[in-house]
Amino acid sequence: MKTVKFFYARTTLDLEVPDATPVLTSRIGELKSSGDGRDIVRRALEHPIDSPRLSELAQGKPDCVIIISDHTRPVPSRDILPAMIEELRRGNPSIDIKLLVATGFHRPTSVSELKEKLGDALYDEFKDKIIIHDAHNPATNMKIGVLPSGPDCIIDKAAVHTSLLVAEGFIEPHFFAGFSGGRKSVLPGVADAVTVMGNHCSKFIDDPHARSGILDGNPLHRDMVAAAEMAHLAFICNVVIDENKKTVAAFAGNFLTAHRAGCDFIADYVCVKPAWADIVISTNGGYPLDQNAYQAVKGMTAAEATVKEGGVIIMLASCSDGSGGEAFYHTIADAPTIEDAYQKCLATPQEKTVPDQWESQILARIVRKHRVIFVAEPEQKTLIEGLKMTYAPDLTTAYKLAREIKGEDASLTCIPNGISVVVRE
Repeated sequence: MKTVKFFYARTTLDLEVPDATPVLTSRIGELKSSGDGRDIVRRALEHPIDSPRLSELAQGKPDCVIIISDHTRPVPSRDILPAMIEELRRGNPSIDIKLLVATGFHRPTSVSELKEKLGDALYDEFKDKIIIHDAHNPATNMKIGVLPSGPDCIIDKAAVHTSLLVAEGFIEPHFFAGFSGGRKSVLPGVADAVTVMGNHCSKFIDDPHARSGILDGNPLHRDMVAAAEMAHLAFICNVVIDENKKTVAAFAGNFLTAHRAGCDFIADYVCVKPAWADIVISTNGGYPLDQNAYQAVKGMTAAEATVKEGGVIIMLASCSDGSGGEAFYHTIADAPTIEDAYQKCLATPQEKTVPDQWESQILARIVRKHRVIFVAEPEQKTLIEGLKMTYAPDLTTAYKLAREIKGEDASLTCIPNGISVVVRE
């Protein structure tokens, strides 16, 4: 027998399993920062992929907008921005630089969060030139075209009214866009709510290519690329970070090919083959990513990719902050059955997409096919049951129940950190 440790809150939940039990883990732990993050970024900027250097692009341009990530992303902006700004000013010392915070559908980033992200020196220098994107304010956004799938492409005016648009970011697997970074700085990063919801429509979420680690054939990715092209995103600098959120690699240049190079790089570390099983145990990587049920859907998709038809998924997430979204919760909880919730999502036209519908749809997709036993804090029992899942107070109880459902000889696969792996053939 061996002990498998599953990330949960700020600790682990342990389970004794047979020695032959598959344990799906990424090699992300092998990624260790071997140098100063700014030096890694600087070297990437000196050798951009399929693009002139940023200093060359800055020549003759009166101004530049750098799209930066918001408070919800662990992007090491202190490594990236100083080198990008230095490179811009090397090509054009008088260029007027503004920072546009890509909040997407999130709440506005606060001053304290900006200081934490940028550092005091950088914040003090740019505090009067920081623009917080607002997806819900039509007055600050404008139409620049139409996405291939039909919705209007509406983005922040600051990204339109600049002579040079560039972006920072980081690359990690994303459970329906394939990977973060690159084109996502524009859509959803600085896009209007109309455009975001059109892109995150039920038809696209239902597409089998809208999965973690998949770009080719992914309809969300296709629209995102088109939005970045219409916005004239001229250059990106994206990084890959280790488990300590330190920069380990950087990819700069053309927003499409530099991003793809970064995706290919990280894919070597995170992609694993399925180990099909009757019971699959997964997590959301522990704190801070397992604080609500909304986020926990991500870890469940890793289990979905390797559980047999009609199998049991055991999901471990503390959900200490509850549902993570009222609309997300009520879409499932207010439906008579999980099938009703799923079909309601599917029947919603692209132009009628509502906030968080995509998360509800993915959860319903999983729960309608598999029994999901959810281990969370005791006070979240009602929440979990409202989401049409089975609550269990601990891992031992959950595993015992799963074996009662699937049989004592049921096969098992373990995923200690469901958001660190991309499970695909």
